[in-house]
Amino acid sequence: MEATLSRIRPSRLQRLAGSATCAACASCTSTSSSTTRRFSALNRPEPNYPGHVPLTRVERLGMAVGASVMSFFDPYRHDLIAATGEATATPYFIYRLRDAMLADPTGRRILRQRPRITSESLSLPKLRALPANTVGRAYVGWLDREGVSPDTRADVRYIDDPECAYVMQRYRECHDFYHAVTGLPIWREGEVALKAFEFANTLIPMTGLSMFAAATLKPQERRRFFSVYLPWAVRNGARSKELINVFWEEQLERDVDDLRRELGIERPPDLREIRKREREEKKRLKEIQTQGM
Repeated sequence: MEATLSRIRPSRLQRLAGSATCAACASCTSTSSSTTRRFSALNRPEPNYPGHVPLTRVERLGMAVGASVMSFFDPYRHDLIAATGEATATPYFIYRLRDAMLADPTGRRILRQRPRITSESLSLPKLRALPANTVGRAYVGWLDREGVSPDTRADVRYIDDPECAYVMQRYRECHDFYHAVTGLPIWREGEVALKAFEFANTLIPMTGLSMFAAATLKPQERRRFFSVYLPWAVRNGARSKELINVFWEEQLERDVDDLRRELGIERPPDLREIRKREREEKKRLKEIQTQGM
């Protein structure tokens, strides 16, 4: 047998080995291709985490376009805004945000522990008992004033990577803390201003797309957004620490003004106070007109 093999030329042995290798590669490629082809709307792979819904590229594109257009006309449809955020953040932008967390010591701790922000994990009654100017009291005060709850944030479903899915979930659940620290209300004008701030801070496309909702504002509100709140949002969002790396659960007893200074955020003009003055001025002018008649 050895004599027989010794009579085969080396080049022939190489060709035989090469043919076997090529056949194996072709088999692997064929298997991989067939696996890829099997992923369709009617034949999805197993989910990567509870609640995960794998999407084809066509489905993801369709959801991004459809949800963003519909949420433009109805900005209070949080399910559409959430779907837009997940469809447009994958894959590049959510990876960038994940990498920003991995590059930060606090961000890495958050990724390891994966805490969730709910009314139970934060104990809202305890937050209401904190001193007036603490982060926790400002947060729960904002929730009570706006009539919202941390439990209303939808679970992430359409991001394939489990770790990146948590990053998006964390961003979503921290959104109300951004409201509390900046003081911006959930009115359309306040939401557009905060989304502009978040875009400068996170680069998540959905937050940038949300700024187009400025076109739906009243003329006076739109002028105020472009002259006051958009410059504030760009300046503060770009220079402040990436808020995804703030462990809010550990900051609840801190003075909110001190935290704001540490993060590099200046509080914007009080939108509630501005609109209150506008209402009072309209009322006063109306009374003058009535007396003149």
